[in-house]
Amino acid sequence: MRNLIKGKSGESSELQVGYTKSQEQHKEGDIWEEKGKKWIIKDGIKQTYTKLDEVKKAAILPLFCPSCGGIMKKRNDTKMYNIHKMCFDCVIDMEHKLKIEGKYEKYERDMLANNAEDYINDLESYLLEALNSSNDQFISEQGEVERWKGGLDKEKVTEELKEFFDDHKKSIKEFRQNDKT
Repeated sequence: MRNLIKGKSGESSELQVGYTKSQEQHKEGDIWEEKGKKWIIKDGIKQTYTKLDEVKKAAILPLFCPSCGGIMKKRNDTKMYNIHKMCFDCVIDMEHKLKIEGKYEKYERDMLANNAEDYINDLESYLLEALNSSNDQFISEQGEVERWKGGLDKEKVTEELKEFFDDHKKSIKEFRQNDKT
């Protein structure tokens, strides 16, 4: 009615309210959160970003060696890439240069000590976890639940294990610092 009286018969008779979403501009490599999801722009494409992206990147063998640019298709390239982040040929060249410079023995000692430390740390965490897990009941072959009492003094065994592993860690440290093998 109002539009007819005012002489605006062709116009809309409803009142409209609009909303425009603010546009955020992101560039290559930006990480942002939107609607509870993380996003990243890779190669000009908006993609979801997860915590596992870094793990995937570290675990996947590249096509070319980051050091020399050669194709990584040899049998030992995967193993050497996981350890040194370069192809097998580059590792051979690096070790050869270390031998020429007289630094190979220290490099070898450090590699052995690192391996031993990793093994000791893994074994320690496994044994302490197994010790602290509950094992007071077992299921027999007949399907009956048996409850066992007694067993180990967990505090005493834990202390002995920690002393044992500390001694081995100390001997690894001494091995690393020793000039003679």
